[in-house]
Amino acid sequence: MPGKEKRKSREKSILVITERFHPEEFGINELALYWKQKGYNVYVLTQAPSYPFDKVYSDYKNRLFHKEVWEGIVIYRIFTVLGYKKNVLLKIWHYIQFALLSSIVSLFIFPKFSRIFVYQVGPLTQIVPGIVLKLLFRKKLYLWVLDLWPESVFAYGFKSGGLSSLLLNTFVKTSYFFTDTVFVSCRGFIDKIKATNPGTEIVFASQWAPLNLCLTDTAPKSELKGRFNFTFAGNVGKVQNLENVIRGFALTPKSDNVRLNIVGDGSNLSSLQALVEDEKIDNVVFHGRRPVTEMPEWFEGSHVLIISLIDKPIFSLTVPAKFQAYLTADKPIFCIMNGEVAETVEKHKIGIVSKPDDIGDIKKGFEHFINLDEASFRGIEKNMKKLLEEDYDFDKIMETFTSKIFPDVPFSA
Repeated sequence: MPGKEKRKSREKSILVITERFHPEEFGINELALYWKQKGYNVYVLTQAPSYPFDKVYSDYKNRLFHKEVWEGIVIYRIFTVLGYKKNVLLKIWHYIQFALLSSIVSLFIFPKFSRIFVYQVGPLTQIVPGIVLKLLFRKKLYLWVLDLWPESVFAYGFKSGGLSSLLLNTFVKTSYFFTDTVFVSCRGFIDKIKATNPGTEIVFASQWAPLNLCLTDTAPKSELKGRFNFTFAGNVGKVQNLENVIRGFALTPKSDNVRLNIVGDGSNLSSLQALVEDEKIDNVVFHGRRPVTEMPEWFEGSHVLIISLIDKPIFSLTVPAKFQAYLTADKPIFCIMNGEVAETVEKHKIGIVSKPDDIGDIKKGFEHFINLDEASFRGIEKNMKKLLEEDYDFDKIMETFTSKIFPDVPFSA
């Protein structure tokens, strides 16, 4: 009997491999909690939390190995390399170090689970310990792709030719080959993966709106009162295309009552602040990074929410996580990017789209929203509610994951 119980427990157990986990704010936290609450045994292999500050959180130490429990989930943490925000070589070593050290640690914890789930936001190298366990112990391996490799690597400046490119493409193809099922957060990823790995099983599973975004009876942020507010919220990097957004806004005839708010932090923040100061652009305000729990106040006080990315092929396939968060706010979306998000905004009539490389077109977009009447705002709100319910429902997405990963292991009601 003890042996049967142990095997049964192992069948209901899963190891989640991810560079980012609680207290860092990522969707994998909610997926892991869902499984735990449904009666599955969840283990997480991750590192000391450091995102987005590039320093270890104050309540943690950067130890070689540490074990903790959060909400009944067993978390194994390993050492993390810091300095990755400003040094490319350290970023590469950060990826390699996690792959190597987590592979070693995984060999000591493998008997506890029968399934492996890799949450790939950022580097695909996170899959390495999963492949090791699959090959050595015949574990089932599942991958959720939120950043498509090698396309995203090339988009950030890695040259798409030569020996290094060949090695990268070989690694990506091999990673998909050893994966039992690949979940993708964007439909545009499907054809790209099938082109190199036609035999791979691919399942669409979008991201969902953060569950801790509660907009019911939320008061608007005091800084936004009394103005017409455009708001960009999230990572402030080069690929977010905010130079063009700001320059398009600067050309817009407006009064002092119209403001562009940038809520977030990132590698390009200081450059954008210098741009605004040097070119004497009025009514652009940088609010810095704010906690997720505060975002409902910013959304409530905004009239239009901005989503933007540079014009690169990979970003036409990408649906940033902020898109689902924006949908919960019932505010029009100003989409300054190409591809899947732009098509969704236009198809469901939840905002307008401007070309990311056309500052004049971006200017027209700002003017369109400034002149929008109240009836149009209400129509957009209705369309957003419908889209959120149909395509981004949390319970439906959880069922997609669970039915595929645990087909013969019913959860505890």
